[in-house]
Amino acid sequence: MPELAREAMEYDVVIVGAGPAGLSAAIRLKQLDADLSVVVLEKGSEVGAHILSGAVLDPCGLDALIPDWKPRGAPVSVRVRKDNFYMLGEAGQIRVPNWPMPPLMNNHGNYIVSMANLCRWMAEQAEALGVEIFPGMACSELVYEGGRVKGVVAGEFGKNSDGTPGAGYEPGMELHGKYVFLSEGVRGSLAKEVMAKYDLAKDKEPQKFGLGMKEIWEIDPEKHREGTVTHTMGWPLGKNAGGGSFIYHIDNNQVYIGFVVHLNYENPYLSPYQEFQRFKHHPMVAELLKGGKRVAYGARAISEGGYQSIPKVTFPGGVLLGCSAGLVNVPRIKGNHNAMLSGKAAAEAAHAAIMAGRAGDELAEYEQELRTGPIGKDLKKVRNVKPMWSKWGLVPSLALGGLDMWTNTLGFSLFGTMGHGKTDAAATAEARKHSPINYPKPDGVLSFDRLTNVAYSFTNHEESQPAHLTLKDPSVPIAVNLPKFAEPAQRYCPAGVYEVVAEEGKDPRFVINFQNCVHCKTCDIKDPSQNIHWVTPQGGDGPNYPNM
Repeated sequence: MPELAREAMEYDVVIVGAGPAGLSAAIRLKQLDADLSVVVLEKGSEVGAHILSGAVLDPCGLDALIPDWKPRGAPVSVRVRKDNFYMLGEAGQIRVPNWPMPPLMNNHGNYIVSMANLCRWMAEQAEALGVEIFPGMACSELVYEGGRVKGVVAGEFGKNSDGTPGAGYEPGMELHGKYVFLSEGVRGSLAKEVMAKYDLAKDKEPQKFGLGMKEIWEIDPEKHREGTVTHTMGWPLGKNAGGGSFIYHIDNNQVYIGFVVHLNYENPYLSPYQEFQRFKHHPMVAELLKGGKRVAYGARAISEGGYQSIPKVTFPGGVLLGCSAGLVNVPRIKGNHNAMLSGKAAAEAAHAAIMAGRAGDELAEYEQELRTGPIGKDLKKVRNVKPMWSKWGLVPSLALGGLDMWTNTLGFSLFGTMGHGKTDAAATAEARKHSPINYPKPDGVLSFDRLTNVAYSFTNHEESQPAHLTLKDPSVPIAVNLPKFAEPAQRYCPAGVYEVVAEEGKDPRFVINFQNCVHCKTCDIKDPSQNIHWVTPQGGDGPNYPNM
């Protein structure tokens, strides 16, 4: 079947991803000039369907973008009333007082929100300004011209499992822009491509990541404390990995239960998902959840490299926004405010260039603003917390990281700027150096198996399409990763995508159940051989998060 010709549409700015960064950019562009043509392309079935975040929101980004968001009815109403921090042991906990913590760690004035619902509201604001938003339109390719990014290919549907065009094949459309903004979230496939093509991470520290998993629970109203924020460290991870939990009491007797595991752990037998399920059996957590029910589940990688890992954020024809650039403040567990500010700053730089007749020039003003403005200042103060944790462990990093954040509020650091060292993939040790971890079976009340939980992410993929989880070398999982690392993909994936199937009298097989994928990107990050490449499936496929 001959390849069908693609139609093309021209815009001033093409934005990939309807998250807080992309929507902020779209809104700001139309605020600056109503005549600019702006399009936002979202791979989820609707805006918000692929948005997963904690989230306690610092409203500074929203304040800067839409100062009157309150009377406009933004779904931001649950103000943080109480802030708790605990160190957990297997049978108990110790409350860490708030007073020694630097002021930047205070959640006073912040809000517990559903970022999925906030993005839906932001999309309404954008459309009211004239922004075109197309959900269900995955961007599968970049379009280049003369060494620059000219646009994207979106809306390709109907391929057979072997990649050939099917009977109902639609070739997609090229959307061209004076600028292309990539706001795909963590480890986006197009951002990964431009970072490699233009060497954007040159002379930067490697990006670091965590895996964040989240469940929404409806709990006994007598136990619900709206506005209460709790964070924990320690058990069950111990020395096996860095990470911790969050418990946020939002409205309607619901709590967000989340668990983050830093992906630089060594033991290939560790299962972040199983650690999360075990965490819920801690007496403090189990008592809270007793009599409640889980109503949603999801997972997402988090960028943790911080200030020293931010790549160059401009390239010929476009920019990186939000988590595509890695703008999360790790100790604060917040990145949505910086995502919004990055979108706003990029929009202002692009608008100035277009108005000055410099459309297509690289947006150096955006690079400068990101590194020296509010985002850079926010991240520079905490730049050593993550490398300290990786190098020295939990307790020393709490003390020294706290000291470093205090001194940074005064404008200096005793430690300078520390490096991260290895990538998370390279941090994985050989299986012979570790012992398997015996995880308890889920009880179906507090803890659940992966496939049962994936059903609560409302994930769906058209099974006849090509797998969007691709292997650079199909032999590596069995020939290399299995004997050397006990094939950790079986355990690091929070959705049960990867299996090693061993049948009597047959060689083991590596099976990819791509239909289960919740688009967390952990496999693309953590695979020790860097053999798994995540690409976008056809538009609309994947999780369908209601209010994550």
